[in-house]
Amino acid sequence: MQDVIQREIIIHATKERIYDSIANPELVVLWFPETLEGDYMVGEQTIFGFGEHGKTSVYIADAKPYEYFSYRWVPGSQHFVGDVLSVANTLVEFRIEELADNCCKVTLTESGFNHLPREFMEASFQQNSGGWEFMIARLGDYFTANK
Repeated sequence: MQDVIQREIIIHATKERIYDSIANPELVVLWFPETLEGDYMVGEQTIFGFGEHGKTSVYIADAKPYEYFSYRWVPGSQHFVGDVLSVANTLVEFRIEELADNCCKVTLTESGFNHLPREFMEASFQQNSGGWEFMIARLGDYFTANK
């Protein structure tokens, strides 16, 4: 069983703009969750709303403007709402690396699948593997549409 999902995308934007699209609650809802409830800052738990797909609690683990942002959640279609730190969870990390010509590489990593309960470990990995493919493309589309 694989433990890590990793996706990368090159975006033509500054690292500040990219970081804001991930860490700013008003911008993250333009490409990732449809809604966000609660404080979206380190040490806080917030709820991502995915419309008909349900809601999921996340714990904001770390933020280093304009290079890194991470949170913990219960992955896949579990739609866990509650104290994320009280149950098995995964770590989602966004790393932003500045390249030449006003471009940045964004690396998304989700790890910790091997620590999930066996009954939904593999399904969560498969769901999120495809889900991150879709969402990282949406992040790229957000910047294409908002140059």
